[in-house]
Amino acid sequence: MDYSPIWISLKTASLSILITFFLGIIAAQWVVNIKNGKVKTVLDSILTLPLVLPPTVAGFFLLYLFGVKRPIGQFFLEYFSVKIAFSWVATVLAAVVISFPLMYRSARGAFEQVDENLIYAARTLGMSEWNIFWRIIMPLALPGVASGGVLAFARGLGEFGATAMIAGNIAGKTRTLPLAIYSQVAAGNMEGAYHYVMIILLISFLVVVGMNYFTAKGRKFLSKETQK
Repeated sequence: MDYSPIWISLKTASLSILITFFLGIIAAQWVVNIKNGKVKTVLDSILTLPLVLPPTVAGFFLLYLFGVKRPIGQFFLEYFSVKIAFSWVATVLAAVVISFPLMYRSARGAFEQVDENLIYAARTLGMSEWNIFWRIIMPLALPGVASGGVLAFARGLGEFGATAMIAGNIAGKTRTLPLAIYSQVAAGNMEGAYHYVMIILLISFLVVVGMNYFTAKGRKFLSKETQK
């Protein structure tokens, strides 16, 4: 059994969630603070778009932008000697783009649940927006944000379509677990595919357990805050 798809998938999902987590939080807080309803709707639609697009379509746009002969891809190749398309970096890029909407929407929903009266009170006391965010908003929204992070990690780990488009299916380099399952089935090796499927199932089960844990923790926390 080739263990490289497991390692590649874990590396990809781990790095992508680090990027997606902070990008999702920043984007969510930015959109929540926008007062213009029309602007907020348009931005929310754009940021959520990868969630509803077929992954292959998202992968097509990524390949169009980051291909070797495309403007952004050429820029990175000429000035940084970094080839994005059909490299491990491309697997991370695909995972970030596809998993970002889950993190963004979870964080936005959590931020919108925070009692605005607490924020107004903090401003009255002279707290800066930075301190308000990290000392009031984030602690109250943390269960929802953490759940979004778990979902985004799982989505990045299971990404297939966009990864196949921009990163390809290169053994030992860009072949993640979903691509490895596809390759084994295509080659008629059902036993090999079964092993990879069991690994994905185990990880998915742990993700569901994590989701339930953070959801239950969030409900208990909000219940305690309500009773104060």
